[in-house]
Amino acid sequence: MDRSKFLDAIIENAIDGIITIDDRGIIEHLNPAALELFGYSREELIGRNVSVLMPEPDRTRHDGYLEKYEHTGKKNIIGIGREVSGRRKDGTAFPFRLGVSEVNFSDRKIYTGFIHDLSREKEDEEKIKSYTEKLEVKIKERTRDLVKLVSELEVAKENMSALFEKEKELNQLKTRFVSMASHEFRTPLSSMQLSASLIDKYSIKQDVKSVEKHTAKIKNSINNLTTILNDFLSLEKLEAGKVEPAVTVFNIISFAEEITEEMQLMTKQNQHIIYEHTGTTAQVFLDPNLLKNCIINLISNSIKYSGEDTLIQFSTILEGDELIVKVSDNGIGIPEVDQHNLFEPFFRAHNTGDIPGTGLGLNIVKRYVSLMKGSVSCESEQNSGTVFILKFSFNA
Repeated sequence: MDRSKFLDAIIENAIDGIITIDDRGIIEHLNPAALELFGYSREELIGRNVSVLMPEPDRTRHDGYLEKYEHTGKKNIIGIGREVSGRRKDGTAFPFRLGVSEVNFSDRKIYTGFIHDLSREKEDEEKIKSYTEKLEVKIKERTRDLVKLVSELEVAKENMSALFEKEKELNQLKTRFVSMASHEFRTPLSSMQLSASLIDKYSIKQDVKSVEKHTAKIKNSINNLTTILNDFLSLEKLEAGKVEPAVTVFNIISFAEEITEEMQLMTKQNQHIIYEHTGTTAQVFLDPNLLKNCIINLISNSIKYSGEDTLIQFSTILEGDELIVKVSDNGIGIPEVDQHNLFEPFFRAHNTGDIPGTGLGLNIVKRYVSLMKGSVSCESEQNSGTVFILKFSFNA
């Protein structure tokens, strides 16, 4: 291969830009890499002063640099190389490393510039600098947080023993209260309920409406107290681990009908409980006492949170080895914001107002259902009613 063609091939395919100028700074040649870097075509640059590729102040001073070198021989870039800035056709500047070599011929002198684009390296440096600064800030923040956390842990450690002792005392007080309530309250409450019922039957018929009104209030108060007492007793047994399912086979239809008849006596004026069963069989294998407690609790809530002249729907669905129990009403409903806390102990929805309740019933239901390896869910919308669904799988 001809030597000149060989050199041309190297220059034309070089990765870095190569520009040749004469001793007056006029561009004589550029390789494709240089044209791409500056965004010009070859025709736009050949014959122009190389300063067109420089930003200010180098643009104005470039010719002076050449003259100074010609007169003094003091090298500024030639044979040394340094980082400078270039100016693209669109006016944007970019950094590059420039190395310039001088070639002397018998009749003239030319300079060849070798241009290595530093844009990516500079961007990486800026990123590393930014990341380093952010990391330093993060380290300071985390160190401050860690010091604060250690301090808080030390305080918590100091208080832990005292808090533990107080917790033991509270649990002992709760146990004593529940035991006392069980023995001292249940008998007089039963007597009061019986007396109230007898007043209805044997009162002198002079002011029947007033008697019935007050006896209804007595019975309602007793029912509320009994519910509260039962909730605390159930919670105490659950906390103590004294509740164990006693599964047996029983007929779900007759079981549910008895509950419906019993709860109908607790309803408000013109409230009606409608029971319905779906399925070709009726035998289930569960703990009837725990299941009854769950259903009574759900129906009681429907009665409590629904108005007069309303329907409460109670249904059982038996499909294969799965039992589904549904209790639905069209009462005040449960706000969406409260539904994720619904089964927490002592939690009551914000719209219950002055309706009495302990906030324990649904927690007890969930725990009873879990003991029977079932699940409980709720679908509700405020002012549009509520549906509770219990699901159980069993093998008789």
